[in-house]
Amino acid sequence: MTSSADRLSPVLTHHIVNTLGWRSLRPLQEQAVGPVLGGEDAVLLAPTAGGKTEAAAFPLLSAMDTGNWTGLSVLYVCPLKALLNNLLPRLETYTGWIGRRAALWHGDVPQTARRRLLTDPPDVLLTTPESLEAMLLSVKVDQHRLFADLRAIVVDEVHAFAADDRGWHLLAVLERLTRLAGRPIQRVGLSATVGNPAGLLTWLRGSNRSPARVIAPESEPTRNTAVELDYVGSVSNAATVVAALHRGEKRLVFCDSRQLVEELGAALRARGVTTFLSHASLSLDERRRAESAFAEARDCVIVSTSTLELGIDVGDLDRVIQLNAPPTVAAFLQRLGRTGRRPGTTRNCLLLTLDQDSLVSAAALTLLWSRGYVEPVQGPPEPRHIVAQQILALCLQEHKVGSRLWAEHWNGLAPFDRGAEPIVRHLVEHGYLEQDGEFLFIGPAAEAKFGRRHFMDMTAVFTAPPEFTVLSGRQEIGRTDPMLLAERVEGPRVLLLAGRSWQVTWIDWKRRRCFVEPSDRPGRARWYGTAFSGSGFALTRACREVLLGADPPVTMTERAVRHLTEARDAATSRVHPGGTTITRDGDDIRWWNWSGFRANAVLAATLSGVTDEKQRFEDEWLRLRPDLTREIWKAGTADAADRLCLPDIDERAVRGLKFSEALPGRLATATLAVRLADLEGALAALSEPVRFVSL
Repeated sequence: MTSSADRLSPVLTHHIVNTLGWRSLRPLQEQAVGPVLGGEDAVLLAPTAGGKTEAAAFPLLSAMDTGNWTGLSVLYVCPLKALLNNLLPRLETYTGWIGRRAALWHGDVPQTARRRLLTDPPDVLLTTPESLEAMLLSVKVDQHRLFADLRAIVVDEVHAFAADDRGWHLLAVLERLTRLAGRPIQRVGLSATVGNPAGLLTWLRGSNRSPARVIAPESEPTRNTAVELDYVGSVSNAATVVAALHRGEKRLVFCDSRQLVEELGAALRARGVTTFLSHASLSLDERRRAESAFAEARDCVIVSTSTLELGIDVGDLDRVIQLNAPPTVAAFLQRLGRTGRRPGTTRNCLLLTLDQDSLVSAAALTLLWSRGYVEPVQGPPEPRHIVAQQILALCLQEHKVGSRLWAEHWNGLAPFDRGAEPIVRHLVEHGYLEQDGEFLFIGPAAEAKFGRRHFMDMTAVFTAPPEFTVLSGRQEIGRTDPMLLAERVEGPRVLLLAGRSWQVTWIDWKRRRCFVEPSDRPGRARWYGTAFSGSGFALTRACREVLLGADPPVTMTERAVRHLTEARDAATSRVHPGGTTITRDGDDIRWWNWSGFRANAVLAATLSGVTDEKQRFEDEWLRLRPDLTREIWKAGTADAADRLCLPDIDERAVRGLKFSEALPGRLATATLAVRLADLEGALAALSEPVRFVSL
């Protein structure tokens, strides 16, 4: 073993060599030993299956062994319960080598197991942020005793947390744990490649001021991968291609909607392909059965949403196939990284696109990937609703909090610091908090709104859409959208779920249950109400480049080349190398600025004098008033760069922001407005020359 491995606990080193049979550590593991063993905060970057778990676990367990850490000293946090379940056996093995224990705590863990854990805490606890919050709020948990010995936390898939409000929630909970432990908690984040690793590390550190570093060995160049782009035109054709290609191999197909997963899964089964499905609306047992069977099989396909993107082990894959384009380059890298793990194999991905827009998007995304571009990971700005949730949660945890001391529980970390005073005042004025002299405690409005099931609504910062549980006898198949059950249909109502058709026999509207039996009729799958955020500036501009003639350095089938040529021919009036264009087709006037959804949301609000009444826009265009002239355009945009406005927010969108009721209305609206805005993209669009085109 190498000199870095020599710094590990001798017991660990013995088992790494003799039990695992490793002759050396991987580059990331080698480079992580010194900093992590030395107590530094770190972000460890490597592709999927790059050995990140061991890079964090081995030095931390060495510190535990040689430093005689006692009690619950390490937390291992993941965004998915399935990932925790998958990791537990490995971490149980590693902790067992040094005579320690690892255990699991999340919503699916039985109460008996939790009671044992509280009586005799493990050395390493695998959990989610929501479960940590539940432990802090539970009257059955002695928080000060349980977390008194905490020394380090590993945040797996840290980029997935940082990109949304779960990241703010995690940071706030970590600060409260730091206060309970009475010492800084070492923070180690594990991530796939991101565009701003230093920024991600700064975010993860929170209030910590100890030494920190990003550890990222050289990644493999893109030429060591095999990426192919095809146009298939329909789900049926996609199923035909998947069924015919790579027979005898294990294939993982990613789709970016549950509906597509169901439709493709059913189409593959109809062609005699051994097919398994995985998405969030399938029951836990159904997903586990599918993932376990897929891991053990060979000639088969599993069709999944992003649930299998985050490193869950489904065995040794031969092929990754993507239906349409992934949402981001980062997601593409995660999915690509599921292949090429065996010596002598390459990472590969086949992209099958269903229409010309998806073909252009896939070409644009692979063009960005070939240039080494990865989106920066940034937390959603102004998380005021999370601040409100945390203040309420703190009062539940501590029962009462000093009205002048509440901010100390987050160790000065913004936005949970004194800058939140207006939110605290609002909570008191509207009964969410009550004040008695120098103390704050939970109020009747909070109990009425969030108090169900012992305030369990307080532990999660996202709102799950209502779904009906689908049951065949006593077996749970999964969940479906109630809209699909309420739609008027001719004849029997047949659902498509878990890749099979089910005829609805009875609906229990009160208990949100739907009873079904197998059917030979074709079923329908659909989930409504999915939020749409559109594409960003970089990806939309790359689409423009593709339409102007840029080809990604990937293999393209003849069908893909032909349809891409057709898309380019049809877009000649909408793209121009010298700037943006405004097209007139009767009363339909559009500004094709190719700036992304959020930039166009800003431009629609800013240019109200030249946009149409409804301010309609997409990623690529913004609709303008039908009587627009060059003079009106010039006057309406003359000083626009100096007066950019945040987007207008629909009241229904505010209601979808969890804990928005605990905020002043103007602050809830402002939170959503700033999150929907891309000011830099809007400025870039305004700075470019514009040409007018009549169709």
